[in-house]
Amino acid sequence: MRPPSAVELRTREATTAVRHRFMLTSESIIRIQEQSMGEGKRKKKQRQEDSLLSKRLSRARFDLYTLGTRHSMARVLAQELSCWSDLDEQIIGLVFRDRQDDDYGWILLARDRAGRFRWVKMEHSKRSEDYATVGLRSAIASTLRTENLAELGSQGDEPNEPFDLLRVSPEIDPAKLHPYFRQLTDTAGRAPARAAVREIGPWLAPSDPHFVQEFQCQHFDQRLWELYLWAAFRELGFDVKQLEAPDFACSAPGIAFTVEATTVSPSQTGPLAAHPNPQTPEEVKDFLANYMPMKFGSSLMSKLNKTDAQGRHYWEREETKDKPFVLAVADFHKQAEQDQLGSMTFTHSALWPYLYGHRVEWEMKDGQLITRAVKNSSHTFGTKSIPSGFFDQPGAENVSAVLFSNAGTIAKFDRMGVVAGFAAPEHKYFRMGFRFDPDPNATRGIWFSEDVADPSYVEGWSDELQIFHNPNARIPLTHEWLSGLAQFYFEKDSQFSIIPNHHVWASMTSLIRLVPGDARQRSSTQNS
Repeated sequence: MRPPSAVELRTREATTAVRHRFMLTSESIIRIQEQSMGEGKRKKKQRQEDSLLSKRLSRARFDLYTLGTRHSMARVLAQELSCWSDLDEQIIGLVFRDRQDDDYGWILLARDRAGRFRWVKMEHSKRSEDYATVGLRSAIASTLRTENLAELGSQGDEPNEPFDLLRVSPEIDPAKLHPYFRQLTDTAGRAPARAAVREIGPWLAPSDPHFVQEFQCQHFDQRLWELYLWAAFRELGFDVKQLEAPDFACSAPGIAFTVEATTVSPSQTGPLAAHPNPQTPEEVKDFLANYMPMKFGSSLMSKLNKTDAQGRHYWEREETKDKPFVLAVADFHKQAEQDQLGSMTFTHSALWPYLYGHRVEWEMKDGQLITRAVKNSSHTFGTKSIPSGFFDQPGAENVSAVLFSNAGTIAKFDRMGVVAGFAAPEHKYFRMGFRFDPDPNATRGIWFSEDVADPSYVEGWSDELQIFHNPNARIPLTHEWLSGLAQFYFEKDSQFSIIPNHHVWASMTSLIRLVPGDARQRSSTQNS
């Protein structure tokens, strides 16, 4: 056999080198694959460990926690997908889809020094909801391991300690506490209302040095009404700023209006102090046609005529100039008594005739509901008489609308707390009442009776709100701004309305405490 030539030797050497390099490359790839598989297993194990430190949060619970957190543009910019928290709900988070870029992200929130959930961390540009969810749960776990949660949520714009509307200062005489405040704090079944108040209170109380004491003592109803209004406006998507006067400035892109809250309180002197106790249908009719319009009129006219030290009305102040101005009224002049309903359950039917100076009469003719507006000249009770038609009074053209609800009560806060998962153990919460009937021939609402704790039960803060537009308004309130509310108009001697199907005219809430053995159930009923 002839010896290999030089060319053949070089060829064999080159081939051997290629094979050697190939073997080295293959071994490197295998090592990289093994390392990658190891890293994948490590990440999978880490994700499994992280998942043990977080849990899914219901949307209702997240919404209560963050009622004051979202800006009005949030719903426009992002689609909210799922909510999460650590096991103790010290930090919470949201997975979202960016509507403009069509990608995904998450945000993490922690409590600030006032006790409010605020933004602390965020990631975006994730390619899928799953990636964003894994990222959020990982962030929750790493935050728990590495962060000081007491300082994490601090924003630098809050007071140094949490605000708790339910904590009574040692300086306050217990005898001066309002009876309904004591009911809120001392009744076991009021745990859901307490949870709701604790979440909402820190958003209002820090800017008003008198809020806490007035809520606990002499002005419980008025302050609860303000808490309710703030919650309803926030739920409707507005940014809400608390003012010295009027109470609120509400805004959103292209929207701005102000609101002053007032309540109908018991009369201590004068003709209206002799509160009637109507029993027959005729007595109830007279009560709603005369006594209650005068009660509403007293509160509304007081706000209409009020001026500050510079002689300015509400609508003449810097914060309110050239904006729609709204008066928000609730009836607290007579609370519920044993086996009797509170006044706010049914007195809303007296407000419309007073505001527009007309009452509605109706009859059924050939199966059709026929209505007509009849002019009221005045309302009289005892020796006192007032003109009808608040919107026709001098200066009332500066009031764009009157807002009303009969739901600014502890019962409402209880129900919203129950929906958010804060029901008290061994208690039941049942609601019954009338919802709007869309049948054009209906003369009353649709009766309902529901278990508030049932997973299918749905309720919003603004479900009972009614807005009465002023036909003479100098600056009308655009009805699209408050879509979803019951809205009422009166034009050319005719009344018409826009009412959503979910609107609740009136309801009662029964709080039932379950006791063991053969002991009887104990319950209390409150209006909503």
